[in-house]
Amino acid sequence: MLGWGKHLILDLKKCSPALIRCPNRIKSFSRHLVEKIDMIAYGEPWVKHFGTGNKAGYTLVQLIETSNIMAHFAEEDNSAYIDVFSCKDFKKTEVEEVVQNYFKPEHLHTRVLIRGLK
Repeated sequence: MLGWGKHLILDLKKCSPALIRCPNRIKSFSRHLVEKIDMIAYGEPWVKHFGTGNKAGYTLVQLIETSNIMAHFAEEDNSAYIDVFSCKDFKKTEVEEVVQNYFKPEHLHTRVLIRGLK
């Protein structure tokens, strides 16, 4: 990997409604993902439900020693938006595998940005 770090952006559509509405499932996802991509969590995952209308849902913040994992789960249309950023490299396919197993999206779109390129 060149640059400062890898930023993986995942857009999930038509997730399992029950799975994205379960704070314990979201915390478990965070812990499993950190382990799977060989990162070190800095504290516990923070999961909070807030927002109204099409913005309502759980948000996840997990600090890792090399940066962060962030996610928002939109209940109105059962979508999710997940970002993994780290200056330590990780495998995109491993993140996709964990996401698929935890939230069962019908559609998954990913983009990778290498941050800090000149």
